[in-house]
Amino acid sequence: MRGLMMEYQLTIPTILRRAETLFAKKEIVSRMPDKSIHRYTYKDFALRTKKLSDALHQLGVRHGDRVATLCWNHYQHLEAYFAAPCMGAIVHTLNLRLSPDDLTYIVNHAEDKVIIVDQVLLPLLEKFKANISVQHLIVIPNAGQPIPQGYLNYEDVVASGDASRFEPFEGDEYTAASMCYTSGTTGKPKGVLYSHRSIMLHAMSCLVSCCGLGITEVDSVLPIVPMFHASAWGFPFNCTFVGAKQVFPGPYLDPESLLDLYEKEKVTVTGGVPTVMLGILNKLDADPNRYKLALRIILVGGSALPRFLVKAFDERYHIQVLQGWGMTETSPLGSTSVLTSQLVNASKEEQYDHTAKQGLPAPFVEIRGRNENGFIPWDGVTMGELEIRGPWIAAAYYRDMEPEGKFTSDEWFKTGDIVTIDEQGCIEIKDRSKDVIKSGGEWISSVALENTLMGHSAVMEAAVISIPDEKWMERPYAYVVLKEGKTVTPDELKKYLEDKFAKFWLPDGYEEVAAIPKTSVGKFLKSALRDKYSKDHG
Repeated sequence: MRGLMMEYQLTIPTILRRAETLFAKKEIVSRMPDKSIHRYTYKDFALRTKKLSDALHQLGVRHGDRVATLCWNHYQHLEAYFAAPCMGAIVHTLNLRLSPDDLTYIVNHAEDKVIIVDQVLLPLLEKFKANISVQHLIVIPNAGQPIPQGYLNYEDVVASGDASRFEPFEGDEYTAASMCYTSGTTGKPKGVLYSHRSIMLHAMSCLVSCCGLGITEVDSVLPIVPMFHASAWGFPFNCTFVGAKQVFPGPYLDPESLLDLYEKEKVTVTGGVPTVMLGILNKLDADPNRYKLALRIILVGGSALPRFLVKAFDERYHIQVLQGWGMTETSPLGSTSVLTSQLVNASKEEQYDHTAKQGLPAPFVEIRGRNENGFIPWDGVTMGELEIRGPWIAAAYYRDMEPEGKFTSDEWFKTGDIVTIDEQGCIEIKDRSKDVIKSGGEWISSVALENTLMGHSAVMEAAVISIPDEKWMERPYAYVVLKEGKTVTPDELKKYLEDKFAKFWLPDGYEEVAAIPKTSVGKFLKSALRDKYSKDHG
């Protein structure tokens, strides 16, 4: 017997209608590439989004066509986020930090029909434009500068649209709505295709209090994480859903620019990778009384959260840091380190220990771990690769011509993260499968060593790699970036770690570097460090 509930499809036009109807006067604020501040309301946003949808239709975009964006975080990018899926097309965010070769491959593989690009990013597009085939190139103008020949002006395109002709997508909620490619650190980038249903369920889950963010209409939210990276962790959809004020930083992601927006726009929630948050902390520490902040919570993801960062923001500035774990393939929320009832009354140090873990799986996300002996027990000790499933977890890659064995025979996704899971279901990532150090048959977590090293008063960043060893097969080796004006010797770093880890975990060497190479999304690029070690040490 079927239930007698309405056949109400979970589609993105629902979010647009809700924002326009309930939150028409709420602000969306953007720092533009020319550093000017743009303000308008959800009412303005909804009108322009409808006009853009109609204009794209007039340009020949139809259901299922890919509309790519090559943009920073700002209000026009938000319009494209909604305009394409709300008409049944697919918004495809391009990672502006990838190489021209990777972008060529991605655009051609996705068969994008339109690219919407920031004028300040035209030099990047020009590097691969001749190698792609798209029907229309639309440029978002920068401070009234003339648009080069061969491109359409985004503002002219929007103006040509008629909101009264807008026809919201009302089809199957399983229809594709958004597309994002992995950064391709191994092999070719892989396309992840999100559905209307997955985006809606992900948004609702992110907003529930059990995930720790609890964003509501009263919040002012600034996503540092780029809109081209895993849908900016869902912030644009989540915030529009509840009518929260959205603040976009444009291309200005330096600590001073971000803190300026935090203060002036009374930002309460923000999110970004640990390296950016470390820069913000150092800027605050340099002049603790300069900024008057309203921040209540910082979501950190992209790579492991150093424990000292959690403690510093809490003790010095009374700002809660929450760790989120996920991947492009998980939309991206997989888990958060929200405090459970068992920890609410625990000591601060115990709470900091928990927050430095990846935490409990989000609602609807199921987890398990597996190693060479089978499924691992939930004992908080045994390591294995994390496998997950859920309604916003990828079931396959788009037009995947190079299967990597990323899915199990019973259709769980293999994350590549080596974890322990405790009896409460709390996940702690010990390493990536390609980065975990296997020394003499024992596993050593490079992440744990890195986070502890970054707790040293002289260390800004630390990355630990495996190096070959005749006796033990692999051994850990540490690269560190020191804070300005600080010095530390390898012996001092070794002594700092000695009472925190087993002796065989301690790195065989410590080397100071000016900077640690990073991927396009701010993660440590350990393959480059391994190449450096091989070159330097033969």
